[in-house]
Amino acid sequence: MARLPRLTLPGHLHHIIQRGNNRQPIFGDSEDYGLMLALLADNAQKYAVAVHAYVLMGNHFHLLATPTSTDGLPQMMQAVGRRYVQHFNRRHGRTGTLWEGRYRSTVLDPERYLLPCMVYLDLNPVRAGLVPQAADYAWSSHAHWLGLRHDRLLTPHTLYWGLGNTPFAREAAYAALVQAGIGSQEQAALTDSALSGWALGQPKFVEELQKTTQRRVARGHAGRPVSVKKFE
Repeated sequence: MARLPRLTLPGHLHHIIQRGNNRQPIFGDSEDYGLMLALLADNAQKYAVAVHAYVLMGNHFHLLATPTSTDGLPQMMQAVGRRYVQHFNRRHGRTGTLWEGRYRSTVLDPERYLLPCMVYLDLNPVRAGLVPQAADYAWSSHAHWLGLRHDRLLTPHTLYWGLGNTPFAREAAYAALVQAGIGSQEQAALTDSALSGWALGQPKFVEELQKTTQRRVARGHAGRPVSVKKFE
């Protein structure tokens, strides 16, 4: 069966996952993590992609972003991927591929899934048993949205502003969302949609989204579901 083309639409919210080949580590230490963030920040600006949230895990990473052009997101990911692999291979004395093929991504309904997906990313290290709480993990956007540090990579989504009228109110409201967490079904839906490439949102959103592209955006009733256990 032919590979489903990625769904990349300007002005829409995208959830992106990039994984290490054969689930191997893609970060060795803090220098690797730091370079990835710097590359993402530089290329997000270069290709006009607004990154709203991220988490860098040992063998994969997630982004939540809105591109302003059709080519912006693929160009950003290609530039970051190539430069990072050169660095990683040189620094760690290895050769060959680092990524498990192309990155996975899809479009999310921001009204329904922006904040849940931000929370989902923040809690990824907690679910993986790396830290007891999201604030203890250094390589996610969590600290930025709680006002604990400034991250030049990040751009607030307009819906984030709706959490409160002041920075303190927004930070407190977002902290409460992270504390509450998300359910297992919502978590699985967010992972599955990114890995499968099907849009995720309310029926009206998906219906309107389909009008903007010839590529089918929603899964039919038939087909085998994508396994989501390893890369949440």
